[in-house]
Amino acid sequence: MLKTLGAQIKEFKRDSFLTPVFMVLEVLMETIIPLMMASIIDDGVEAGDLKHIFIMGGFMLVAAAFGLFSGLMGAKFGASASTGFARNLRKGMFENIQTFSFSNIDKFSTAGLVTRLTTDVTNLQMAYQMLLRMCFRAPISLICAMVMSFVISPKLASIYLIAVVVLGIFLAIITVSAHKYFTQVFPKYDELNASVQENVSAIRVVKAYVREDYEKKRFTKASQNIYHMFTKAESILAFNNPLMQVASYSCIIAISWLGAKMVVRNTLSTGQLMSLLTYCMNILMNLMMLSMIFVMMTMSVASAKRICEVLNEKSDLNNPEHPDYEVTDGSIVFDHVTFRYNQSSDRPILDDINLSIRSGETIGIIGGTGSSKSSLVNLISRLYDVNEGRVLVGGKDVRSYDLDTLRNEVSVVLQKNVLFSGSIYENLRWGNKDATEEECRHACKLACADEFIERFPDGYNTHIEQGGTNVSGGQKQRLCIARALLKNPKILILDDSTSAVDTATDAKIRQAFVEEIPGTTKLIIAQRIASVQNADRIIVLNEGAVDGFGTHEELLATNDIYREVYESQTSGNGDFDEGGAA
Repeated sequence: MLKTLGAQIKEFKRDSFLTPVFMVLEVLMETIIPLMMASIIDDGVEAGDLKHIFIMGGFMLVAAAFGLFSGLMGAKFGASASTGFARNLRKGMFENIQTFSFSNIDKFSTAGLVTRLTTDVTNLQMAYQMLLRMCFRAPISLICAMVMSFVISPKLASIYLIAVVVLGIFLAIITVSAHKYFTQVFPKYDELNASVQENVSAIRVVKAYVREDYEKKRFTKASQNIYHMFTKAESILAFNNPLMQVASYSCIIAISWLGAKMVVRNTLSTGQLMSLLTYCMNILMNLMMLSMIFVMMTMSVASAKRICEVLNEKSDLNNPEHPDYEVTDGSIVFDHVTFRYNQSSDRPILDDINLSIRSGETIGIIGGTGSSKSSLVNLISRLYDVNEGRVLVGGKDVRSYDLDTLRNEVSVVLQKNVLFSGSIYENLRWGNKDATEEECRHACKLACADEFIERFPDGYNTHIEQGGTNVSGGQKQRLCIARALLKNPKILILDDSTSAVDTATDAKIRQAFVEEIPGTTKLIIAQRIASVQNADRIIVLNEGAVDGFGTHEELLATNDIYREVYESQTSGNGDFDEGGAA
């Protein structure tokens, strides 16, 4: 874990080194000032030597000024190092998340990743700054003060030693007791963020079903869980301050009482007693700092583990040693393909799939809910890897290609359409960042999106809200299709991406594909047989297996599932899931 986190310090190593250096210099100045004060009292005030008072006073001012400068520089470099460390952690996690395959992403919830990038990183940032400043300053200051105290009076200094040992034991007990609650509290943050995220993203559904009260109760429950965890942890940590106060005042009383007797017996000077009292407060204040460090470290260890989980997660999908950088055509072959999301699952999602699709063909894919239609097409662009068999694109195993090359040639319009905040042009250029305005307009024309875009006051410069909330479902689907077409891919996959489009528009889009991109292999997943019946061939999936593969006419004659669904839909009685398919 330390190696993983340490690698994120990177360019802030210098600042991380200079911070404790300046902290040590500040401690040294604070340590010699009480000695100078003792000298002023003993050799200046009591001896009536005004010159000595001025000289030592001047040295004290210089020491105080240098200590102040060191403290300021330590704070500056500490802030730079800690904020830079936090920036690198966020950047490192975000960049690693971008490499994840779908199976990697499935291991983390969206809310959990957000918590790790925000709350957990902030905890580590505060802990790192405390580590660089207090964790170096407090122990060194405590040791220096303890050494100077023993130099002045070993008898009185032993009081500090006893207090340090007793406090250390109690602080260890408090820290261990509180740690288990801090370990449990951060998963509760994930639950809270999940509640907020779902509520905000689905606010229209919440209001439509009048579920505001339910959502409030759900949020309150998640918030209450965090409250209870922190209350338990803080109730333990609450003993920290009283213990420090008792130790501080006990030491002051003991040193004042014993020290006064020693002054009377002339075994200790007044200046030395004043120095010992100063060192007493110094020691106890540093103990207080150490206790704060332990508390912060206790919290940050849980956060550090969660951050390292993301940083150390390796993508299941990697480029081969010598990848292919050219996809020759859009032909697709499934050669005895078996696929499982969970490796330990007994029943595969796709079982012994054998298909051969020629380049430029239009292939329809139909099947009931859960028949693994999306899983089948996800293997083509290598969003997942097969467990057995192989998938070939352009005559080569998809695992032999450079990932970016393969995915640039396979354009996918996913089942869940996503638009990003920005103009329509900016969203379209996700497909091709260098696309001209003319190319964008042509792609929209093919996707039948131009008709509604031109009705907007700002046309193609219309701002799309986050998630595309200011356009309808059908409009969103057509924009996503246009975005996919701008990639000019060799394979185009439409995963039920015209479900919100009316039948007439759906037919126009399919006709545009035939006329404008005849060389592109087109895979169309649909629930409506009308959307695929004019395809060159149609795949019928049932429970992860190919139940039929042929033309519309062939399937009507030979496939019971296809025929039953066709009859139910043409008679107006239902869709695929209401027909004979399982």
